[in-house]
Amino acid sequence: MTSTAKTAVPNEGDRQARARVWFESLRDQICAAFEAIEDSYDGPNRAEPPGRFARKSWTRADAAGSGGAGDGGGGTMAMMKGRVFEKVGVNVSTVHGRFDPNFAKEIPGADTDPRFWASGISLVAHMRSPRVPAAHFNTRHIVTAKAWFGGGGDLNPTIAAQRDPGHPFARNFHDAFRLACDAHAADYYARFSKWCDEYFFNRHRGEARGVGGIFYDYLDSGNWEKDFAFTRDVGLAFLDIYPHIIRAAMNESWTPAERDEQLVHRGRYAEFNLVYDRGTKFGLATGGNVEAILMSLPPEARWP
Repeated sequence: MTSTAKTAVPNEGDRQARARVWFESLRDQICAAFEAIEDSYDGPNRAEPPGRFARKSWTRADAAGSGGAGDGGGGTMAMMKGRVFEKVGVNVSTVHGRFDPNFAKEIPGADTDPRFWASGISLVAHMRSPRVPAAHFNTRHIVTAKAWFGGGGDLNPTIAAQRDPGHPFARNFHDAFRLACDAHAADYYARFSKWCDEYFFNRHRGEARGVGGIFYDYLDSGNWEKDFAFTRDVGLAFLDIYPHIIRAAMNESWTPAERDEQLVHRGRYAEFNLVYDRGTKFGLATGGNVEAILMSLPPEARWP
């Protein structure tokens, strides 16, 4: 890896620019796929108009603890509430600045130079139907004195019958990421699926958040092109499989008991994102847009 914080901050180098453009392109592809799902819906709420994404751009302002002069960048939130998606956000951001000295200790390369550049896409989909699993996906590229890729996706069924690892939704979701991983390294799927199971775990409750997927971080093999290609394939795998899962169940009716189960499980989801999630902590510590950072929270949840 030849990129350094000095070449990446505040001016984007070629590699950083390519990563940013990819994340924005993937956002556009995902939004188009989700709007097509809204158009083709024929379930209980079909009399309602199909949802459409509303985009809102934000500019990063200096914030206490997020750095000094030269901090900048921003992003765009794309949010939709519709017939199939109760709430879905597909956000992209590209920010740069200096880490707070205390937070810098937690970031590779920031102990020698506090400057950073970061770009990524983050998606969370909370569905109207309890029979359609919620999902999370993100990929990112971060540059300090070091540089790496990270991200992944996980599936979050909200009713117990679908939380069996042998359920077709879980199997198909994992198979899609397995294919993406196997195309790049024989050990990626085993490593990253295990990492996902360990990461997306509510330790205070002793339970998994969902049925897993993959999670990876600090990916720097020494071949930037290879790591970038893998990150793109992870995004394309999610873009391919998740719409298929949605379409398989979106037109089914559901019961009040299933809706109640969905709301309780959403509470578990919110607990993880507020207590453990790295992306939430990174965004808040670097002066990101709070509305965009917390878009992952469900529109409605319940605690028994």
